[in-house]
Amino acid sequence: MQIINDFPHRVLEEETWIDMPDGLRLAARIRRPADGPPVPAILEYLPYRKRDLTAQRDAGMHHYWAGHGYAGVRVDIRGTGESDGVLLDEYFQSELDDGVAIIEWLARQSWCNGSVGMVGISWGGFNGLQIAALQPPALKAIITICSTDDRYADDVHHMGGCLLVDNLSWASTMFDGNACPPDPALVGERWRDMWRERLAGSGLWLEKWLRHQRRDDYWKHGSVCENFSAIRCPVYAISGWADGYCNAVFRLLAGLEGPVKGLIGPWAHKYPHLGVPGPAIGFLQESLRWWDQWLKGIDTGIMAEPALRVWMQDSAPPSTSYDHRPGRWVSEPVWPSPNIVTQRFQLTAGHGLISEEKGVAPLDDRALSVRSPLSVGLHSGKWCSYNAPPDLPHDQREEDGGALVFQTAPLEAALEICGQPVLTLSLSADQPVAMVAVRLIDIHPDDKATRVSWGLLNLTHHDSHEHPEPLEPGRPYRVQVALKHIAQQFPAGHSVRVSVSTSYWPLAWPAPRPVRLTLHPAECRLHLPVRAPRPEEEAALPDFGPPQAAPPLATTMLEPGSEAWRTIRDLATDRNTLEVINDEGRYRLDDIDLEIAGRVTERYHYTYGDYDSVEGTTLWERAFRRGDWQVRTRTHTRLTATAEAFRIQATLDAWEGETRVYSQSWDEHIPRDLV
Repeated sequence: MQIINDFPHRVLEEETWIDMPDGLRLAARIRRPADGPPVPAILEYLPYRKRDLTAQRDAGMHHYWAGHGYAGVRVDIRGTGESDGVLLDEYFQSELDDGVAIIEWLARQSWCNGSVGMVGISWGGFNGLQIAALQPPALKAIITICSTDDRYADDVHHMGGCLLVDNLSWASTMFDGNACPPDPALVGERWRDMWRERLAGSGLWLEKWLRHQRRDDYWKHGSVCENFSAIRCPVYAISGWADGYCNAVFRLLAGLEGPVKGLIGPWAHKYPHLGVPGPAIGFLQESLRWWDQWLKGIDTGIMAEPALRVWMQDSAPPSTSYDHRPGRWVSEPVWPSPNIVTQRFQLTAGHGLISEEKGVAPLDDRALSVRSPLSVGLHSGKWCSYNAPPDLPHDQREEDGGALVFQTAPLEAALEICGQPVLTLSLSADQPVAMVAVRLIDIHPDDKATRVSWGLLNLTHHDSHEHPEPLEPGRPYRVQVALKHIAQQFPAGHSVRVSVSTSYWPLAWPAPRPVRLTLHPAECRLHLPVRAPRPEEEAALPDFGPPQAAPPLATTMLEPGSEAWRTIRDLATDRNTLEVINDEGRYRLDDIDLEIAGRVTERYHYTYGDYDSVEGTTLWERAFRRGDWQVRTRTHTRLTATAEAFRIQATLDAWEGETRVYSQSWDEHIPRDLV
């Protein structure tokens, strides 16, 4: 990372308040040029606490933009940080209306030239798209990173109609964040009343989400795919292959009618200048080209370049973390691209995977069946690699022991794919509720197995996520399982494998009862989006440059953090556990003399063969301290299920000093809805 100290403009930083139409005030931190003419504003609008939890990251970006002639603006969503109110859920209409009001306020300021852009990763990428769809006149362009256009089909909650266990993990993260107090140094003595209002009012989000297990109006709200034409401003959509949200980049490129660009690197859920796995890129320089083009009217040439750039990953041995993913940048002029050709592979009863370019395999209508153990998935990693700890998938050979596998012969020539693999299956199930998990795997000559892509389908959703129907046991169905988009090379001498299983715990919640699926391989096809290399075009692509940022905030590490990812198999009790620990340690933000500590422990259990034993628990502990002011919170969530219902047991406790000032518990039963 290149730290830039000298900028064209001297930067002024201020904390301020923005009044909303209903009388509430939102807290904002603004960095802008100290002199000169009015400038465009770049808004990042999040619930993640500008004052402390994102302060270090914000400084590197917003100071950089301000130093180059923009106003970098960070606003806490109502009910978070130092903003008034209570945060009740993701993407409430009040949040979006507040966003429009913020943009209007920014455009009126004497230091703003009336043009505003929005930028954000994850939540900020979501609401950037959603607010763009409301068409505030001053909003001229957005950069949306690691976000989605479809809150049901492609978010942390569901995948293919299956319930993702990250739904529990993410709900617990927000349970912790919503319990944090405002800083008395900014809001004064009313901090205590604001805090207690949040503790009592924010609620148990997991319970709200579990009451919507199909694609209903709850999820359609905020899903801009419902009406792409509502977004008229230019959109730059960015993600990473290790992120959970790369699919949305392709849909936005295909669906938006205005100027749009896409960029996907090898990264996890990170800004690209902080991207891990590497290589990280000069995202802040790239963003200036975008902002100069659309907020200042300077032709930077960015729109003359290909619409899509992606990192074509070379083959790599399986690992739960990578410092760097080997590969190269490639591009497509538009998406869908005429350069991508679908290559079909037939599955065979002999567990083969044969390209139809070589002719259709001799008819063999033998059926194959699979009933996977719950252990399939213990090496799956996270649905989304949020911070690039060791949460990527491990060697898939153990997983494949509980799956049906189909594999090509060693490839005679390298095969490159770019796009969305799809597996068409002809199958039947012996239960009315069933799921199928599909993995696309790179098999190395030494038999190591690296997961390349994957997908899930709740088979009761095979026709509709909005109107699922129970399966008729024994009845044949023809279904399509869409895998995550990917750009990947399979070298000559490697093999391509497809693995099919009936469970994928703890990445997704299993079906209510063990399921046996029967496949008819002769009627099943793998569709791969094959891309021919174009070396001359690739060599002409401009370089992104090295990662840059403004100087970081001064911090002092008081207690180092740690991470752990453990699978524990107790053969005496047949109890199996995945334990994930992320200890942030304890550190001080020196400029505001604030100590912060945070630790989360997640555990996912099952007892061999017992579907009613499946359980997920999370424990978050958070603390803030400045002198005599000390507060801490503890949130605990436990999710279990029977065949008929989910059960959530949760507690929230808060302390001021050594006195517990708030305590609440929940015990909720929610019927399963064909999940």
